[in-house]
Amino acid sequence: MNVGNSPAKAENGLISTVGWKMGKEITYALEGSVFNAGTAIQWIRDNLGIIKTSRECDILAESAEDNGGVYFVPAFTGLGAPYWDMYATGSITGITRGTTKAHICRAVLEGIAFQVYDLVNAMEKVSGYKISSLKVDGGASVSDFMLAFQADILNADVDRPEITETTAMGAAFLAGLGAGIWKNRDDLRFARETQRVFKPSMNKCQRENAVNAWHNAVSRALSKR
Repeated sequence: MNVGNSPAKAENGLISTVGWKMGKEITYALEGSVFNAGTAIQWIRDNLGIIKTSRECDILAESAEDNGGVYFVPAFTGLGAPYWDMYATGSITGITRGTTKAHICRAVLEGIAFQVYDLVNAMEKVSGYKISSLKVDGGASVSDFMLAFQADILNADVDRPEITETTAMGAAFLAGLGAGIWKNRDDLRFARETQRVFKPSMNKCQRENAVNAWHNAVSRALSKR
């Protein structure tokens, strides 16, 4: 989260960091660290063999009406913000005789969105601002199912750009500004093109029940130290 020219106090497991520096002007940000997100999809593909391609995870997730009560906490290397528990372990809860690989795939994608929910919630508390729109990028952002669920669980718009490799694009923009290709940041305001905006459709009761179930699953994954 961009917090402007003054660093925000690092609380709720967040880190205060430098976003970028241009000349003498420094722009600060709040950063939330998640250790495993897209790697969870790789895990069910490479380690469990449930899917053969990442796209198949989406297809299976969409085929399930709901998650069947299954929640996946991808704490393969502990949990980052806002928990910071290096001894937490990954877990899949809610498995029954009726659980299918579609439910597990759905739980994996939902687990990524839930982790983002926790970070956004922490940032809102520190900054005092309510987020109405979330701009996303990266490999996992190609998942329509996950971004639709992300919008639902945040109750906010989720904006996916035409170019999802935003980190590389940002570095190119900064280099271009330094080289004089663009005069100032105002020239770049329209450089980011939106490919699709996902709108929330989940009601408040459903959202609260889902978040409570997620936090219950996290509490089981946390270490007891």
